[in-house]
Amino acid sequence: MQIGKAGDPVTAICAAYPDRVNVRGRDLCADLMGRLSFTEYFHLLLTGEEATEEQRYFLDVLLVSIAEHGLTPTNVAARMTYAAAPDSLQGAVAAGILGCGTVVLGTSELCAILLEEAQAKVEAGAEPADVARETAIAVHTSGGKMPGFGHPLHRPVDPRAVRILELADERGVSDAHVLLARELELAVADAWGRSLAMNVQMPIAAVLLDLGFPASAAKAIPLLARTAGLLAHLAEEQQNSIGFLMAAEAEAAIGYEPDLSAGA
Repeated sequence: MQIGKAGDPVTAICAAYPDRVNVRGRDLCADLMGRLSFTEYFHLLLTGEEATEEQRYFLDVLLVSIAEHGLTPTNVAARMTYAAAPDSLQGAVAAGILGCGTVVLGTSELCAILLEEAQAKVEAGAEPADVARETAIAVHTSGGKMPGFGHPLHRPVDPRAVRILELADERGVSDAHVLLARELELAVADAWGRSLAMNVQMPIAAVLLDLGFPASAAKAIPLLARTAGLLAHLAEEQQNSIGFLMAAEAEAAIGYEPDLSAGA
């Protein structure tokens, strides 16, 4: 039984044959291997187009910016999983990736959607500063959290965000979405009554959009990048296991208080 409406029964990404592999209309061995870097190949796989020099450059910048951030929950989950199941490297990677959500690592897509919606208002005739102010006030009034702002560690600024925007300015790719990100930074400080650091997710989204990527691609960047970081942690875990140590420390840090009223 088919559930839901099916798309056309075709794929434009890849087909493998006995003598060749075709990827996005190109021969993998004859046209791509030895010519494209992995970043350029990722762009081709994701969009169907070969990257411009600026797209390639900033994909590299953004992937490097988010690949590693210490013993984050994603890395802890992966290392503890590997310690418990050392025969399942892929399971440990999956454990880490499954923890990439709207609290940790995954807000770039929310930032991209917010920026796209804001830019649509600008294109309809509104001023970027006015749109940013209205957006920030609406989120704050509703009790929500503004994606791309605030960080538990990086205060008053996220150095990764600062560097991405510096490079975007230097290379002349900062455009409407980067402008909106900066206007939002000011508007958020006014709405919240205090400065909230623009974290790395907002410039990732802004630069991607200014380079012509769809908003749907924004979450792909941290997912791909963090996979590399996870593999590094798991390679280290093989040589120096701290997974069980972290599990023991977690158990020691949490007290046990039985609910004596349960079942009463």
